This record gives sequence, structure tokens and C-alpha cells, in this order.
Amino acid sequence: METPITQTALVTGANKGLGLETARRLGAEGWKVFLGARDESRGRAAAEKLAADGIDVVFVQLDVTDDASVAAAERLVREHTDHLDVLVNNAGAPGAIVHPSEATVADITPAFEVNVYGTVRVTHAFLPLLQAAEHPRVVNVSSGVGAFSVVTDPNQAASKLHELGYSTSKAAVNMLTVRYAQAFPDIKFNVVTPGEVATGRFAATDMNGHRGELTVTEGTDPFIRLATIGADGPTGTFSDRLGHVDW
Repeated sequence: METPITQTALVTGANKGLGLETARRLGAEGWKVFLGARDESRGRAAAEKLAADGIDVVFVQLDVTDDASVAAAERLVREHTDHLDVLVNNAGAPGAIVHPSEATVADITPAFEVNVYGTVRVTHAFLPLLQAAEHPRVVNVSSGVGAFSVVTDPNQAASKLHELGYSTSKAAVNMLTVRYAQAFPDIKFNVVTPGEVATGRFAATDMNGHRGELTVTEGTDPFIRLATIGADGPTGTFSDRLGHVDW
């Protein structure tokens, strides 16, 4: 009997919260996980914690805003594998949450640097390894506030959140996902939000001051679902824990 080929995944922003839980859940299924984190000490500590639980994990120092860091991360991953089955672009930043009347380019830039340019930078660097996989998948992490269907709904709290950087950067992530899916039909590109749009519930993380009603395990349900789809799975879709989300 042939030994099953180990699935490989790189998760960015994985030293805590949703990223760490995604790495843990994939690793618990027997995957080899590359745990990407900007902060080396926190990243190594997170990887050691997973390894202590028997997970096959490799720490990867990865700052998604830095070309050299991403290039070095790609070289390190390539030392361990000749392909990458899944890339989870989880690293995110809220930017400055200020009213549009006060918002400047300087306030908006940090969110775009991480959420948009970081997603493009990492995806571009790892495309060759993804294309070497049998049926590669990319999961981009967005937010309900990046959906026009949500922010234009007066019944949604996001419609009353007056800010520019985070929501527009996540809307850009949604569009990036669709355009990548169209350009690379052999790679499943999907975008997820760690919440439940219909109920207004979201996962408790450091970014939201742990105000969410969902656990990180519940929040990562769509991450795992889209990371583990088969070759006949969807591409170019937006979903949350409950299913389809309108753009």
C-alpha cells in the first residue's frame, strides 16, 4: 500500500488567533504546516507549542510587507518541500480606525500594505510551489466589512462603522481573489470571513479586542473547509461559517 502524500500548507500571521488555530487544525489532520509570523520569538514559541502536540510544523519568519522577507520565506519552504498544497493569506492589519472626515492616506496605508499588497506579495512568491501541487488551493482571509452587501445593509453594524482603510482593503482582497481565480483555473482561490454575516457574530481576536461571540475554532471553520476542498471544489467564492456571502 502506498504511503499517502503529506499535504503542505503555509499560513501567514500564524503566531496567534485565527492563523494559529488554522495551523493547529490542519496539523492535527496530519498536514505539514509552515507557520508564518513576522515576530520571530512569538512565531517560534507558537511553533514549539504545536510541535509539542505532535504537529509537523516549521516556523517561517515572514513579514508580508517586506520583499526580502517573503523571498527568504519562499526559499525556506522550498528546502522542506517541492510543492505547496495550500496557502492561507491570513496576516491582516486594521489600519487606523478614524472617521472619513479625518482620514488621511497615512491612516489608510497600513491596512493596504498588509491586507492587499501583502496578499499579492506572498501569492506571487509562492505561485511556483502552488503550481507544482496536484490541486492547489489559496484561502484569502477577508471580512464582512469588505462586502458591499454588508456595508450597504442598514441592519448590519458595519453600515454604521465609519472608516476607510480596513473595509476598502478587504474589499480589494475580495476582488484580488476573483481575479486570481479567473487567471489561474488550476488553482482554487477563495475568500473567507471568520464570522457569520447573517447573524452578525464574529470571532474573538486581538484585532477586535476579543469582543466576538465566536471562538477562533468556530471562526476558522470556513478556512478549513476551503483549504481542504477537492479538485472539483469551488473557486472565486466568498463564504463565512454559514456558507455563501454576497459580494
